[in-house]
Order: sequence, then structure tokens, then C-alpha cells
Amino acid sequence: MTKESAKNAAELEKLCFSAPWSYEMLCNQGLCEQGEFLCAFVNGEFAGYAGMICVLDEGQICNVAVCPLFRRMGVGEALMQAQRKAALSRGLSVMMLEVRASNTAAQKLYEKLGWEKVGVRKNFYASPREDGVLYNLYLS
Repeated sequence: MTKESAKNAAELEKLCFSAPWSYEMLCNQGLCEQGEFLCAFVNGEFAGYAGMICVLDEGQICNVAVCPLFRRMGVGEALMQAQRKAALSRGLSVMMLEVRASNTAAQKLYEKLGWEKVGVRKNFYASPREDGVLYNLYLS
């Protein structure tokens, strides 16, 4: 992620999430040493991004967003595969994420990519109030 693509990501956040990250938040996390924020482009057009915060040997996927025009085209899968490669290159042992219980499309993608459902956080999300389903991907 660059400062320019962080602007695109901040706009996408507003479209996708009820509590969007700001441009400043994306820059603070995405451009720091612990951040691994990757962007996808289709024919030169910003298509989405996935962010991961790395601490010790763990990576927490904090955001995954794909522009509506590019959904169901493999962009999300490509971003998650790229994050896995980034995690391996950093020597991480596990990647973690939460997803809304109602977001079955994302859950199917994560499971297709080998992520394991490991729990539920009751009422994790607000606006609307909803459980968060926890997934881990163990790396070797």
C-alpha cells in the first residue's frame, strides 16, 4: 500500500463497512513495519485491498475489501493468497481473522483456502450487532 492507494482504500472502506477505517488509520497501520497491507489492481484500476498486522509470529488480518465492480472475480482470493505468501516470508506461524457471521461468502472463501473455524465472539460487531466468527490459518 502507498499513500495514494490508501486514499482508494479509505473510500472503499466507506462503501463496505459500518465502521470504516480512515485514510490516516490506513496510513498509520499500512505503512508501518508491522503492517502488511496489499492492494489489488485490475487493468490498472484499484480493485481492493487486504491488511494484516504482524506481531511476533502472528498475523491478524484486520481488513479485506473488494470494490463491488470486481467481486466474484477472484480478487479477494488473490489478496488472501498474497497475504499468506507475505506471512510465510515474515516467518509467521499463524494468521487470524474475524468475519461477520452473516458473511457466508467470505467464510466459504476462507475455508476453501484452508482456514479453520476456531470460535465465535458474541456481539463482536456493531451496526448491526452481530457475532464474529474466528478463523485461523496455521502456517508451516
